[in-house]
Amino acid sequence: MGIFNFTKKTKPLKTNNVSPLKKQNPRPDFGKKVIFDKKNILVIGGAGFIGSNFIDRLLEKHKVICIDNFITGNTANIQQFLQFPDFSFLKHDMSQPIDLEKLNELKKFNIEWQGIQDIIYMACPTSYKDYNKYAIETIDANSIALKNALELAVKYKSRFLFASSAAIYGDAQDIDGQIKESYIGKTDHLEPRSAYNEGKQFAEMMVFNYHEKYDLDISIARIFSTYGPRMMLDDGRLIPDFIKNAMQNKDLIINGDEKKITSFCYIEDMIDALLKFMDTPIFEPLNLGSSDEVLVKEIAEKIIKLTNSKSKIVFHDEFKYFQRKLIPDITKAKESLGWMPMTNLEKGLSKTIEHIQREKSSLTPDKLNLNN
Repeated sequence: MGIFNFTKKTKPLKTNNVSPLKKQNPRPDFGKKVIFDKKNILVIGGAGFIGSNFIDRLLEKHKVICIDNFITGNTANIQQFLQFPDFSFLKHDMSQPIDLEKLNELKKFNIEWQGIQDIIYMACPTSYKDYNKYAIETIDANSIALKNALELAVKYKSRFLFASSAAIYGDAQDIDGQIKESYIGKTDHLEPRSAYNEGKQFAEMMVFNYHEKYDLDISIARIFSTYGPRMMLDDGRLIPDFIKNAMQNKDLIINGDEKKITSFCYIEDMIDALLKFMDTPIFEPLNLGSSDEVLVKEIAEKIIKLTNSKSKIVFHDEFKYFQRKLIPDITKAKESLGWMPMTNLEKGLSKTIEHIQREKSSLTPDKLNLNN
């Protein structure tokens, strides 16, 4: 499955002063609810890493309804939000339809007359290590559940943000350097990670076609490697695994050689980008991430230093079915959003380590269980 080139169906611009990423002649807001209160925002998959950090920021100005089925989300990620009157949580699988107006716990949002202004779709099981464990649930999240969410967006004329992924580009072995949004991905629909990689491509297609048919206000964020507090731990992901092992003075294992490179965007910078994206009329996909290359060995060295660890760095073979980490070209995001990552690696790692140490301070290395 290739990546859709969304630019082909847009009409030529009538002025040279408008970004080609912006909508042409957007339809007036017929049928949209008049807002006399804070915006109602629905975050689907809000108990996950990025979703919960997003809610943190949204609650500063808006009312938030969070939906999650806890397949890979974490109750601890949203526990602190329950004290806020502008927040409500629903445990629900979006592969099943939902009528928000009939739920007593949502009466305070006055949805029947105020509606839902924004829908943020972060729902998709993701596991780097156990990528086949929730394959069917991943397929559902990128098809049936997404369709139900899009139908809500049509009903309420909501702006719809879809969290896509760099995985849609595949290994991109023919690309030497940063990858642009225009690259046609090369993925294998029968490879072991296809439920996630191909699922995200299918999902982008679905979101775009809802935009075409219903003039739905959409944002498609192709999110590259991101790190920070509330990441899933003990899941085979590089930074959490390094921090966990460093805290226990265990070896930090790099699957590759000393020249292996990657890039990481700190979560606060990613949320800044997503918020800016939601406030623009841009509907074409945007790469969001860090374009700064860094040696994996350098990340390991910084974590050892920041944790005062006695760990050693060792090199192993790559994971089976390893997908090459891609470096994003974020030129479009810089130009259209006025955004770029601002948090340097050492500062971001320090904040992440502090969060994990604070959460696990009562545990000894022998008893450390990072799945709780």
